[in-house]
Amino acid sequence: METAAKSPVMLYTEHTPNPEAIKYVTNRLLYRGIADFKEKELADEWSPMAHSLMELPYVKSVYFNNNYVTITKELNYDWTEIMLKLKEFIKDYVEKDGVVVNDGFAEFAEQQMAKNNAAQFAGEDGEIAKKVKELIDTYVKPAVEMDGGNIEFKAFEKGRVFVTMQGSCSGCPSSTVTLKAGIEGMLKRMVPEVTEVIQEME
Repeated sequence: METAAKSPVMLYTEHTPNPEAIKYVTNRLLYRGIADFKEKELADEWSPMAHSLMELPYVKSVYFNNNYVTITKELNYDWTEIMLKLKEFIKDYVEKDGVVVNDGFAEFAEQQMAKNNAAQFAGEDGEIAKKVKELIDTYVKPAVEMDGGNIEFKAFEKGRVFVTMQGSCSGCPSSTVTLKAGIEGMLKRMVPEVTEVIQEME
């Protein structure tokens, strides 16, 4: 019995608003959901693919979302030197059916988030926090994901909304503008209790 031939791995690059990050989009599902690896220790434990990529001297962080991976490079390298090398590395890895993220990571990430949420939605600000998180998830996330990044609601305290940026949005010069001009403006209009939006560094 012949096994059906797999379709070839297609891969293309998309620039992001962050000059240090590029999105590599494939025709394969890499990981269902989001997996963000900023620290090598986390990659070593949970993602063989992120671990392999971070072994390369020019890779700073790796972010997976469904069918794409956003690579943030180290500052002292130029994309012209490394873009093709990375493309070939990713294509080769996917063609060989290398493990992208280990089983159990989604549960691990969920536990981390649940710990955070338990504290967030308690007390008198809990309802406002829920509303803010819903607005971010509904209106902001989809736009940010198109740019190869992600935004996560972290906390609401005394009128201040704390968020973290992932993927291409992490450390991106224009993400500050997006936060202040776009997200903060929208949240202030829709939730009068919001006074400002602050990006937390993970």
